[in-house]
Amino acid sequence: MLRWRMLLNVWACLILGSVVWLASWAEEHKPASDLPQLAKEVQTWLDEDYPYLDALYKHLHAHPELSFQEKETAARLAKEMRGLGFEVTEGVGKTGLVCVLKNGVGPVVMVRTDMDALPIIERTGLPYASRVRVRNAEGREVGVMHACGHDVHMTCWVGTARMLVKLKDRWKGTLVFIAQPAEEIGGGARAMLEDGLFTRFPKPDYALALHCDGFAPYGTVNYTEGVSLANADAVDIIVRGKGGHGAAPHQAIDPIVIAARIILDLQTIASRETDPLDAVVVTVGSIHGGTKHNIIPSEVHLQLTVRTMKDTTRKHVLEAIERIAKAAAQAARAPEPIVRIHPGEFTPALVNDTALTRRTVSALKAVLGEAKVYPRPPVMGAEDFSRYAQAGVPVCMFRIGTVDPERVEAAQKGGRPLPSLHSDEYYPVPEPTIRTGVLAMTSAVLNLLGR
Repeated sequence: MLRWRMLLNVWACLILGSVVWLASWAEEHKPASDLPQLAKEVQTWLDEDYPYLDALYKHLHAHPELSFQEKETAARLAKEMRGLGFEVTEGVGKTGLVCVLKNGVGPVVMVRTDMDALPIIERTGLPYASRVRVRNAEGREVGVMHACGHDVHMTCWVGTARMLVKLKDRWKGTLVFIAQPAEEIGGGARAMLEDGLFTRFPKPDYALALHCDGFAPYGTVNYTEGVSLANADAVDIIVRGKGGHGAAPHQAIDPIVIAARIILDLQTIASRETDPLDAVVVTVGSIHGGTKHNIIPSEVHLQLTVRTMKDTTRKHVLEAIERIAKAAAQAARAPEPIVRIHPGEFTPALVNDTALTRRTVSALKAVLGEAKVYPRPPVMGAEDFSRYAQAGVPVCMFRIGTVDPERVEAAQKGGRPLPSLHSDEYYPVPEPTIRTGVLAMTSAVLNLLGR
């Protein structure tokens, strides 16, 4: 009898556990019931609003600013948000904005955009292409270009704010819209957090962001649960030698040859020191050395980006870089190289909160349709949006397609490859990319705040 009672208790626990799990699963996957109707209203307003948003987008694209120099960009966004009734605080984290709109008792939802552009000369040929030239920190003249879609992000951010203000009677809670500087150098989120983002202002219950996808067709959204983007480190190597005449290399120690050896040997970290199933990227993005054909220089400077998915792998790779650099110098009887890892430019891996991602995806599918919302595997890019997760806030970043579907199909069939983000030829198609971004983000926020 006792055995039967024990079995019945076990079965009861299993059934109760299943019911609780199913209820939790249903809650995660259930969008607000009126989202499709709200989406229709948003689309109607977008018909009226789109010319304004298109003009804003093209202005932002033509007037890009580098990291921590986004003064004019921030001023324009501040003006937009004040006009909508947000309480705007400027200069958070140097050039960042925090815009707060309270609308009764409810959750606090943060929506983040990044503002900075890249030091790239634009070659898209667009009529609104950037022609901006500035001097960088080293004094070299560089072009400035929104080659990562931050202009789209900002436009969708403003568009979402406009929609949510119009729908103010349909939601309760607090909006915290932040415009973050310096995402491209991994310093903006850290600067805003250190400047009191989560202490001076309402701390979010949820944080959302979107990002352009340079390989996906416009009108679509893709997402990743859990680990989505990689750890990113910036490393400098100063290879030291002994200068001399190019015609008498035996009287010098050539740092260019040593640097070449280091560059090749660095690739063995991924190919021979790391589990093939553990993703690692070590890329030398810059090499500078020498002044003339017949002079062997005394130094060569290398700049590296390092991407890893696991913290243990990151530690091994950074140690391996230093070991390889020193070994190459020792083999050439050269002075020990200087290896500098820049902690200020470290970006931790982005981990999308599973429950928030599933809830958001369910809403997006209800609005855009099942076929237009799909998963994608993690990639080795990096995003300092991850720092908000490390500060204890559930985060979800999804990606919006930006490319003409015919171009995507042609590239997949072996035609001209699509330019990637950070390419001087990358450009999003503004419409319908911006429409999709505004509709998707507005729906995601309403799904968290809607009554």
